[in-house]
Amino acid sequence: MMERNTMQPLARFEKLYSNDRHLWRLIFLIIVWMIFIAITRFSRFYSLLNFQTMAAQFPEFGLMSLGVMLCMITGGIDLSVVGIANLTSILMAYLLIQMTNASGMIPAYAIPLVFVLAVGIGAALGIFNGILVSKFHIPPILATMGSGELFTGICLALTKGNAVSKFSRTYARTINNRIFDLIPVQLVIFIVMAILIWFLLSRTVFGTKLYMLGTSATAAKFSGLKTDRLLIKTYMLSGVCAALGGMIMLANYNSARADYGTVYTLQCVLIVVLGGVNPVGGKGKISGVVLAIILLRMLETGLNRFPTISSYYISLIWGGVLILIMVLNYFTENTPRFRKKIAR
Repeated sequence: MMERNTMQPLARFEKLYSNDRHLWRLIFLIIVWMIFIAITRFSRFYSLLNFQTMAAQFPEFGLMSLGVMLCMITGGIDLSVVGIANLTSILMAYLLIQMTNASGMIPAYAIPLVFVLAVGIGAALGIFNGILVSKFHIPPILATMGSGELFTGICLALTKGNAVSKFSRTYARTINNRIFDLIPVQLVIFIVMAILIWFLLSRTVFGTKLYMLGTSATAAKFSGLKTDRLLIKTYMLSGVCAALGGMIMLANYNSARADYGTVYTLQCVLIVVLGGVNPVGGKGKISGVVLAIILLRMLETGLNRFPTISSYYISLIWGGVLILIMVLNYFTENTPRFRKKIAR
């Protein structure tokens, strides 16, 4: 009897771990990294200013990662998020230039207006991606890669490769501000969007349909789901997330350019896979993606505290980690022992 009571908590823990192993893995890695940094670079990492800086920087690619996550849950992917972000920020930068008066100020309605327009532009570009994938049946990786190059080409045509920066600094100061002198505004924007997507995935029919489509597109179609409309809505949301990321980049750099955030595409894919989203669709939680965002931001910031490690190695590290995680996921999910646990 005693042995049975002892085994019950163990069985529950094994079931909890098998269901949320990605979350546990991320939590473990975050704790290990924080201990390592505490031992080696405590004073240079553990400060309020450093954490505020990290919280202000990661929403750029964090918002784009949320959009990639939605598309990957359907079994697709969105590689155009950086192109959407840059095109949106460039268009809004030109608008801010037109609204900046001789004294370098902008009207009070300017910032809400550019955000509303940015959301509209992101939604339109996302719908374009959704139509390519759903109506023309172009594989998502090819459709969004092509559209991403198209958006980047438009950016280059508009700017001739130059940065757009001669607009009021009021926009950058407002978005880079801190609420109660503590919480960065960028972080608040990210949290609001993350909560909205969590609600859509876990509390609405839209989320249920999304997972169903990612699990089996054929079954979803024969179940009566309007898969074309669902895909268009998904890529539209991804476009909105990318556009908001672009608006934060516009504030952080106080300028817009066609080649900003070029490394974010790889980072977004890495974050989503690291967060436990299945690349073939049907599985993934926003909690895992948020933890992966935090882990990568902490890793990059921590590595920058070591002068001997060049920043040029960061992309190499991200690529290696992405391959390692996918291989680890393959062996974890395809071993007989793991399948036996799931069945149990």
